[in-house]
Amino acid sequence: MRTPIVAGNWKMNKTLAEARELVAALRAELTRIAAEGTVQIVLCPPFISLPQVAEMVKGTPLHAGAQNMFWEVKGAYTGEIAPTMLNELCDYVILGHSERRQYFGETDETVNKKVKAALAHHLKPIVCVGENLAQNEAGQTQAVVSTQVRGAFKDLARDDAASIVVAYEPVWAIGTGKAASGAGANAVIGLHIRGTLAELYGEATAQAIRVQYGGSVTPKNVAEFFTQPDIDGALVGGASLVAADFIAIAQAARERALRAA
Repeated sequence: MRTPIVAGNWKMNKTLAEARELVAALRAELTRIAAEGTVQIVLCPPFISLPQVAEMVKGTPLHAGAQNMFWEVKGAYTGEIAPTMLNELCDYVILGHSERRQYFGETDETVNKKVKAALAHHLKPIVCVGENLAQNEAGQTQAVVSTQVRGAFKDLARDDAASIVVAYEPVWAIGTGKAASGAGANAVIGLHIRGTLAELYGEATAQAIRVQYGGSVTPKNVAEFFTQPDIDGALVGGASLVAADFIAIAQAARERALRAA
């Protein structure tokens, strides 16, 4: 059985003081939810807050994660963060988010470089894939998602692939308030993401890899996603900035895991 994983992507939000306040509001309840090991919970603040958040969750079952990283370990790359700078602070790193692809020119090739660097330095990648609205309406979801999965996993061994978390985030649902349907997201994940992974690594590995849903996830709609068999948690944006909302989503993931046990 795959362990659900709920990750909060804070994006470019929260000052140092606000980050401290949010983690303080989250820590006790999230620790209780994660303590039995039925769900993993990851907090992904901006780089400036990552050391502070990592220290605040140290000694708890909660994990810290980064929102991005570069593939080189050092050098003249102004503004970038190396994997060796992260692996002392966090366990997870989000890679290939649609906002990185849209605003900062990331490609399947650069995402693949980052995935390999993360794995080489003992970081667990959360790899984002998803189609935009025009691609969705043109019936190109399968082609886009499959291509992004193949690009991210290019030349990876089976054991490395099995340690990666995939996040299906339809671009048209991110920050728009318009979430995909549970059944629709489940179909994309089961047919196109796991289907592609099965072609690359075999059915057993495809079934072992955890795949989250992301895109306007809220406490009100999360049950629709967590009742789907191929959805293993959520990558949460806006709702991760509100303590009560993120706690409710994490609790829903725990309840889903207990039902499946």
